[in-house]
Amino acid sequence: MIALASDCMLFQKATGESVPLSAGMIPVELAGEAEGLFDPEFVQHAADAVFHYFKSELGRETVTMSEFSGALEKVLCGFALTARAAAETSAQPKVAESDLCRLASESGEGCELFFFPRLRDELRQQLQQMPAVLRFRGLRGCVKQLAGARRWGLRCQGLEERIVAYLRECLSAEGKPADLALVVE
Repeated sequence: MIALASDCMLFQKATGESVPLSAGMIPVELAGEAEGLFDPEFVQHAADAVFHYFKSELGRETVTMSEFSGALEKVLCGFALTARAAAETSAQPKVAESDLCRLASESGEGCELFFFPRLRDELRQQLQQMPAVLRFRGLRGCVKQLAGARRWGLRCQGLEERIVAYLRECLSAEGKPADLALVVE
């Protein structure tokens, strides 16, 4: 009888035939959902780890192909769950958007008096969604609409600064979360 190399294990096929393989010689192919989830190098490392488990941890010299593939499947499923969870958490942050031009229209033309309370209500409503990013768009159009101006001037510049400062003050008063980003464009 020929001695088995120290880095090899006998893999028993379904036909009963045994084949000596080392960790690097194990052919691994993925199918289905798992096929695109892992790169081939990662899968090979996982197969090497399972091989080490049977050879070193369990002290086995023979393993069936179904035992090995079942153990490898368990390992890869564990990593798949982790990969999916990481992908979900690293997905696009939740963004809450508001249109400042719409708020200005709802307040009436040239009515700053009604606009600022309406803006605060909109901010509170958006904060209830617990977004990661709070975006107010249409600032320039909103300012020109409220100022009743066709062209940008000093009055528009001052009103723009007041709106941005007001939003910041409202966020501070509402106790904004530390990870919330305010975007005014």
